[in-house]
Amino acid sequence: MHPTRIFKKPEDLEKAFEIYKDYLKIEAQKWEKVQYVGKDGERVTDSPMMPLTLDGFEVWYYKTYKHFIGHYFDNKDKLYNDFVAICSHVRKECRANQITGGLLGQFNASITQRLNNLVEQVENKVQVIEVNFED
Repeated sequence: MHPTRIFKKPEDLEKAFEIYKDYLKIEAQKWEKVQYVGKDGERVTDSPMMPLTLDGFEVWYYKTYKHFIGHYFDNKDKLYNDFVAICSHVRKECRANQITGGLLGQFNASITQRLNNLVEQVENKVQVIEVNFED
């Protein structure tokens, strides 16, 4: 076990991620869209769906608690092997959120595709025909 661990057990990191998701619900209010609907033009506000990102989680954690947590996800020296499962879950939940948001039109589909390495494969086939002009 690394002596300067921020999270003592995987459940602590999971709890921090849940707090981050709650934070995003509050953060969404800063990006409210104002619409005027109905024949009387009633003012309605709507908060957008905020994307989950690993970078966003790491930035939020540092701004909130003044600790970097990227090393848990990188696990370069194998010091956080007991966190591999929760880190994988966090990554996959972020990815699933982004893909679903892109499919539903909540997020920019092009950016979602690039962030998640989703590319449309197009097969281009070139056929060369030799023509003999000597005849």
